[in-house]
Amino acid sequence: MRKSLSILLTAALLASCGPKDGEYVLHVLSTNDVHGCWFDSSYVDGTPKKSLMAMSRTIDSVRTVAGAENVVLVDAGDCLQGDNATYYYNYVDTLSEHLFPRLVSYMKYDAVAVGNHDIETGHPVYDRVTADLARAHSEFLGGNAVRTSDGKPYFQLYKTIRRGGMKIAILGYTNANIKAWLDESLWRGMDFVPIRDIIQRDVDEVRRKERPDVVIATMHSACGRGDGAILEAEALDAFNSVRGVDFLVCGHDHAPVVQARDTSALLNSGSHARYVAHGTLHISRKGGKVTAKSFDAELIPIRAEAVDTAMRAAFRKEFEAVRKFTLTEVGILNSDLVTRDAFAGMCPYINLIHALSLTATGADVSMAAPLTYNGKVASGVLRFNDLFTIYPFENQLFTVEMSGEEICRYLEVSYDRWVRTIASPSDHILRIQQSDDPRTQQRGWSFENRFYNFDSAGGICYTVDVTKPFGDRVDISTLAGGEAFDPARKYTVAMTSYRACGGGNILLEAGIEPPVTGRYPEVRNLLYDYLMENGSIDPETTGAPGLVGRWRFIPEELAGPAMRRDLALMFGE
Repeated sequence: MRKSLSILLTAALLASCGPKDGEYVLHVLSTNDVHGCWFDSSYVDGTPKKSLMAMSRTIDSVRTVAGAENVVLVDAGDCLQGDNATYYYNYVDTLSEHLFPRLVSYMKYDAVAVGNHDIETGHPVYDRVTADLARAHSEFLGGNAVRTSDGKPYFQLYKTIRRGGMKIAILGYTNANIKAWLDESLWRGMDFVPIRDIIQRDVDEVRRKERPDVVIATMHSACGRGDGAILEAEALDAFNSVRGVDFLVCGHDHAPVVQARDTSALLNSGSHARYVAHGTLHISRKGGKVTAKSFDAELIPIRAEAVDTAMRAAFRKEFEAVRKFTLTEVGILNSDLVTRDAFAGMCPYINLIHALSLTATGADVSMAAPLTYNGKVASGVLRFNDLFTIYPFENQLFTVEMSGEEICRYLEVSYDRWVRTIASPSDHILRIQQSDDPRTQQRGWSFENRFYNFDSAGGICYTVDVTKPFGDRVDISTLAGGEAFDPARKYTVAMTSYRACGGGNILLEAGIEPPVTGRYPEVRNLLYDYLMENGSIDPETTGAPGLVGRWRFIPEELAGPAMRRDLALMFGE
């Protein structure tokens, strides 16, 4: 009798802790792919920038109107890479508490999903940040990153919170395709399970165990097509199929999108602090049950000038530390580097990357793509800040072994993403389309494909005939030094760790699985070392034909006018 009474009392207590009958409104705010846009102004000239500090003001305004007790704030990953500040706190100041968890704590994030670029920082960085976030009660979530030792999640799978009288479970996942982009040294001890294989099981188990009123799943995975075909883009797959998730927060593709249905909402804020995604859930309860649910979703634009001034003041010392470091003089640049010139052919910017890759590794051939869409580094004094424009990612440099025939196939795939077959100077030579690109904020005309997969080669001499179809465009004649190029010979090829591990799928589409023969420091570090040794960058040296070779689009009478017109459409000049 006493045991039965205890059970009844426990049941009554649990019931009393749940929502009472009435109307409830829950607001879910989400960010993703902020990529280190933490501070609100440029380190060089103080120009306002969209940032977490501007996001904080928007988030606080929603909390003020809706009531902080009714607001949940989550992030979908890629937090620890992309800006001078992330580099500084990842690799320079490693003794202080990492800045990112402190920002997260200030803004009162409830949870943060792990992104692939977060893993790219390496175990020492993300393990440290994971511990700091846990102390701030804004856990790093990544339930599909499992330990190879026991199959259990390396990061936390979920957490529960209470808002507006409701119990809320937040599940988190990272990108399942990480092994295709990053060297094993960065994720050693982990495997990455496709989200679609486990999310329904996880949701069902969390609902059974925690009995939440609301479930949020935040994942660093792109929307995709919803057909289950793209491992790095599983968000729409989950949104279309998983039962029991109220809000699905996603990212990775940098494309802002929100969608509300009768039973759930999808939130993707894009990237680089341009928007906050805002989802609203209206719940009616009667007789202890949910009798009605409805969802709304919107994107809230962020204004760079509208800043949380208290947050700015709170982290001013940290801003000044980053600024001082990144304004350190590192050498001299003898002529301008303009990144968009790489889309038209050989240029000092890409020649520099090829020269670094070839000299650091002794490779025969280098593969490199433009990684900054439309940047310029002016001639004169170079500061560390400029190195982020020249090379924005923490990619290691690898060497692989490829035959001459494989090199040709590789280039055919790369150029097919880049250019079309044309018959007239009035044809579009670049693969561009008349539509806005939310990833680059390019208005009017944009590339059909990701520009950071437009690899050209250094160390060889070749032409790309734009009158010929895919498979027949690339003609390689010699190595840079004049030696005949042999399709049957094995060559050492330098490329980024991202590319060598399969990033961009160029190797996959070319049907090549080259063995890795060497691993070298990150490309930006190689650039810094070059400046420390040589003092300056002289395009005549880094672009010497005997080092980087030469290549061009032919026939010039067609390719030249077509390229100039397309670039004018893209960049307005």
